[in-house]
Amino acid sequence: MTTPDVTVVVAVYNTMPYLTECLNSLVGQSIGLDRLEVVAVDDGSTDDSGRELDRFAAKYPDTVKVIHQANSGGPAAPSNRALELATGRYVYFIGSDDYLGEQALERLVACADEHGSDVVVGKMVGTNGRYVHQALYKKSDPDVSLYDSALPFTLANTKLFRRELVEKYQLRFPEDLPVGSDQPFTIEACVRAAKISVLADYTYYYAVKRGDSSNITYRANHLSRLRCTERIMRFTASLIEAGPRRDAVLERHFTWELAKLVQDDFPSLDRRTRAEVCAGIAELADEYFTEALRDSMDVKRRVRICLAQRGAVDELVRAIEDEAAHGAPPLLLEDGRAFVRYPGFRDPAVGLPDRVYEVIGESVPAKLADNTSLVSAEWRQDGQDMAVALAVRVGVAGDTGSAVLRLAPKAMPRSADKPGGRRLPAGHQLPAPVGELDRRPTEDGLATLLSAHVPVKPKSAKLGVRVYVDVAGSTYEIPVQTRGLPLPLARRWRERIPYRISANANPKGRLVITTAPLWEPSRGVGKRLRQLMSRVKRKLTR
Repeated sequence: MTTPDVTVVVAVYNTMPYLTECLNSLVGQSIGLDRLEVVAVDDGSTDDSGRELDRFAAKYPDTVKVIHQANSGGPAAPSNRALELATGRYVYFIGSDDYLGEQALERLVACADEHGSDVVVGKMVGTNGRYVHQALYKKSDPDVSLYDSALPFTLANTKLFRRELVEKYQLRFPEDLPVGSDQPFTIEACVRAAKISVLADYTYYYAVKRGDSSNITYRANHLSRLRCTERIMRFTASLIEAGPRRDAVLERHFTWELAKLVQDDFPSLDRRTRAEVCAGIAELADEYFTEALRDSMDVKRRVRICLAQRGAVDELVRAIEDEAAHGAPPLLLEDGRAFVRYPGFRDPAVGLPDRVYEVIGESVPAKLADNTSLVSAEWRQDGQDMAVALAVRVGVAGDTGSAVLRLAPKAMPRSADKPGGRRLPAGHQLPAPVGELDRRPTEDGLATLLSAHVPVKPKSAKLGVRVYVDVAGSTYEIPVQTRGLPLPLARRWRERIPYRISANANPKGRLVITTAPLWEPSRGVGKRLRQLMSRVKRKLTR
């Protein structure tokens, strides 16, 4: 019997009816049954999964091997059992509720053979609402590094591994790790690999979120996830010495696994569990959260990790609840730096440095938009001239001398047409304010009130009210939300050709000023109308 090119390992536990599609996608691979081996381990399923595996084994006896065993509590033990039976030159792992693109294995094996790759990662997408990080799949690359790519954010074992590498280092899955047991295997394989390749030219893997969300990742509680993450991080530290390379891998665990423990559901935990979660995060942060790693994170996650590290549980709960209810806190601008005023900012009892709260190299339109809204609007008419008097609260305090307010064409690029506004391209200059602008701090000192009389030209137009502000070296364009504020009634102005001006909230709640003539007379009619009005005026003045 010839050696198969690839052994596909399938750990199975109660995944009907998804299992059928998974197995069909394997036996239907373009690589052909003669080059394929499937080793499926039924880990004590109580549904029809075991019978379905036996059906495929009977139908494809030279390709599909099935082992039945008592339930082990996770995918690690059945995966290890399958590895002992694998004979292929390469080994590939698939979740039993997922499925492959038809050409997946043929393309993956060809890439590994062509480039001498020990690990090949094929593009993976989520279905049925399953989230899959996509940064790694921007382009194909025959030689990527674990330390300067998005690979640390793609550590599932759903990859092609050279079996010679697996056996040389006796790579196996820790069977006492209920969540994330594939990460130590994948991390060590990538550390040991001579070459890692990425294929982004085809959809290789479809990751399915079950209708009942019963995937193991969705069922683990906070403390279980914390303990598993701790094990994974310490294992990673044992493989990679301290420095930028270790930071590059552990960044994933701080910004992903640990940050997920202090999301919106954290305040609902009992007080003891909240304290335990924070103590666990603190232990890992004290050991591995370097300044470089801290500064690489977005400010929201960074603040939450640091509050947990300090044991400031009450401030952490308040930060999460306030943001869930009201959006991101306002910004403070000082000496060209921007700080987000989450709880604990400059609080001596917490003792965190300003750097923790600083915006460092990230875009902040949502933080600006959450705190930017209309305070008042009214029409100001002076003879034939019309202006709109606006007052807008902008969620920025401190050095706001660059902030301007103006009316701009309603249309925005589709990529920027979102409630949070957008960061303008590098080098973009702030537009000149239209009308006389008054700028002063709000009474609470947390924001800036911009007031202006903005002239309106008599023409057909839809104009969005926008704030432009320079924050930490970037320019932001922020649409002004009405927040349900009553708007001034439409008004008619000008005499020769009367115009109508109105203020409305568009479907996204943004303030839009609309102007249009009450009618559009043709040239001839307009001329005769003006002549008629002139004669009427002369008669009236006699």
